[in-house]
Order: sequence, then C-alpha cells, then structure tokens
Amino acid sequence: MSVAVVVGMQWGDEGKGKIIDLLSEEADVIARYAGGHNAGHTIVFDGNQHILHLIPSGIFHSGKLCVIGNGVVIDPAALIHEMDLLKKANI
Repeated sequence: MSVAVVVGMQWGDEGKGKIIDLLSEEADVIARYAGGHNAGHTIVFDGNQHILHLIPSGIFHSGKLCVIGNGVVIDPAALIHEMDLLKKANI
C-alpha cells in the first residue's frame, strides 16, 4: 500500500484541495488531519460547484473512506450545514 500526503508549506491558498481531489481518484482513504472550517476548497463535480470546509473532497468519489481526524477543529453547526448541502446535491 502506498501513501500520499499533501501538506502546505505556506499560509493557505496553495491549491491543496485541487491536488487532493485529483489524488482521491486512486486513493482508498482520504483523511483530513488538521485545521478547521475556516479553510475551504472548491470542487466541480458533475458540472456543479461545491465548496467544502470540513468534509474531505474524496466524498465525490464512490467507494472511498473519508475521515475527519482528531486534529481537526470541528464546529458542529458548520459540519451539519455542509452535510445538508451535500445531501441536497445527492452526494
């Protein structure tokens, strides 16, 4: 089993989300290990734009295990809101 880790070396806005989305196609597990809902990344899936803050972008690829690690600061209201938006989009 190989492992790929994406870590930003600046202060954000580095394009990590786009890289992770590309790598997610071949991954079995996609995990977010740090940060909070202030960070976000935009993913275009099936022609629709989705903005994620807490849920790993692997959620758009079927058969993937997406994990929010214990180092992530979770605002429960923000997580529920994000889950509701994905549910309304049938994801």
